[in-house]
Amino acid sequence: MNTPAKNSDRAIFDVLYGFIPITEWEEKIINSPFYQRLRWIRQLGFSTYIFPGAEHNRFSHAIGVMHSMGQMINALGIGVSYQELHDPKSTSEKALLHKSLRIAALLHDVGTFPFSHAVEYAYLRHGNDGRANRDKQKKLPNSHEHLGSFIIKNTLYEGGITQILSDYGLDVQLISDIIKGESPYLIANQLMHSDLDADRMDYLMRDSHYTGIKYGQFDREFVLSNLVTYEAGHQIGYGVKESATTAVEDFLISRYSWYSQVIRNPGSAKFDVMATAITESFLDQNLFYQFHDLLEMVEKKDERFFGWNDIYFMSRSQQIRLEKLSRDEQANELTEMLIYRIPPKTLKHEDFEPQILRSETEKTKLVHKIEKTVENFKKVLEKKGDGSEWILVDIPEKDVIFTKGYDEVIRNEKKQNLYQTRDPIKIVSKEGNPSLLVERSNSIISHISQFVNFIPAVYANDSAHALLKKEGLIQ
Repeated sequence: MNTPAKNSDRAIFDVLYGFIPITEWEEKIINSPFYQRLRWIRQLGFSTYIFPGAEHNRFSHAIGVMHSMGQMINALGIGVSYQELHDPKSTSEKALLHKSLRIAALLHDVGTFPFSHAVEYAYLRHGNDGRANRDKQKKLPNSHEHLGSFIIKNTLYEGGITQILSDYGLDVQLISDIIKGESPYLIANQLMHSDLDADRMDYLMRDSHYTGIKYGQFDREFVLSNLVTYEAGHQIGYGVKESATTAVEDFLISRYSWYSQVIRNPGSAKFDVMATAITESFLDQNLFYQFHDLLEMVEKKDERFFGWNDIYFMSRSQQIRLEKLSRDEQANELTEMLIYRIPPKTLKHEDFEPQILRSETEKTKLVHKIEKTVENFKKVLEKKGDGSEWILVDIPEKDVIFTKGYDEVIRNEKKQNLYQTRDPIKIVSKEGNPSLLVERSNSIISHISQFVNFIPAVYANDSAHALLKKEGLIQ
């Protein structure tokens, strides 16, 4: 829906939503160097190697999430008027929560790594390198959430996010907590971090638009028009009206299909895996910024941080390759392949086939089986190869699911009141009584939520593939 700017001088034109009005402080955040960095980080990483149109970035996505957040707030009737929202002097609890939710949506990706999750996985696996002082800032896990939280809370200087928020009397800790889904407000956590949140409301439509893949589309306007609040003890939660049950089921099915066909696309996922392996090697050799280096850059307003993006990754990788700075021959070969879009070979073996699973136990057994088979392959390569062979194993970091099943929700949640839980979608009756979508007998999602689309893959370079095929170990 194209929303008019309502006479605001501050508006951004978005490809999906038309004109998006923004507040004075939102404009300052967007114009800050921390937010401008997101222009140079693709939303879908190396998916652009398969979907050439997927050049959209985290910059536009986060603005879209902020707009979606605003629409959800208005649909639920928990916000303030347009005039009060845009008034820097409005400081009621309702106004501050409305403002904070929009800012949390805008800043939820401010700590994004180059090429997003591909590089982030490497930092998470690498951990701290042991050189960092063990003060409070170095104990953070190496994730984009914690980096983003650090930026929000530790940039009290000109152009810093903390400074901008403080200038307008906004609570940086509350905004950080909303982003992590850990604020005192149940409804705020749901809006930012649940199965039906502002983030997913944007990226499914945006990714579908730019990839050209129709998976991810859903009846967005109908879902928005059927959002409703409910009482959850001393809290307020939100769900959807019973009449929109099919619409939210379609939303979950769209996300499942999108994740299966775009994120786990066999053509593009291999390049993300290559980028992860390259990053891990370069971190081990101290050829990339360590996580604690990034925190120090943020704290000291070191401008190198603003250039830590996709361009940094590609140019630094090229530099390392040309100047022969890396001692890791596998990483060197992978770097050349990644730069010139040369895909590795996919190893065909019955143990590596995608499967629909019904339990975590099944997955654990399969992963163990894959690891055992790969270990046998490596032994053959070590014994009969010349040392140039390598294998990359891609076990998905996240399961491709529709949503958590009812049994899993009960098992994972310690609260007795399941309607105070953050993630599961709630269906709200005409009388205002909530129920979990996955506990309803007339919901197709309640029957298929147990299924996981497990899509593993194992890759190798040409020499390893040829040797394994010669030995009759792969198809």
